[in-house]
Amino acid sequence: QVQLIESGGGLVQDGDSLRLSCAASGLPSSTSSMAWFRQAPGKEREFVAAISRSRSSTYYADSVKGRFTISRDNAKNTVALQMNSLKPEDTAVYHCAAGLVVTAEARRYPYWGQGTRVTVSS
Repeated sequence: QVQLIESGGGLVQDGDSLRLSCAASGLPSSTSSMAWFRQAPGKEREFVAAISRSRSSTYYADSVKGRFTISRDNAKNTVALQMNSLKPEDTAVYHCAAGLVVTAEARRYPYWGQGTRVTVSS
């Protein structure tokens, strides 16, 4: 059974930092890419960042580039998202996802976590 369990969300203030973690288990060996997406209230889910298994390829949404960093520990089957200089517009539920290719397209990720809520107050 595939499980992706996110943690680390919370309420922070404008300019603060937060680190999200995702623990994966039961993923098929062919699964290589990990990603973070987010969904704000009343908005569609949007891509945040993705990383390849080798960690040699990382991709970021323009809105978070330079502020967020995605990383992974293959030995521990975890992926993290370090979020710095948080803004109120970063408020959303953040979901971890796993797939076969590194892409910003949500439909290419068959495995998803339930999400962790991040609220940034102004």
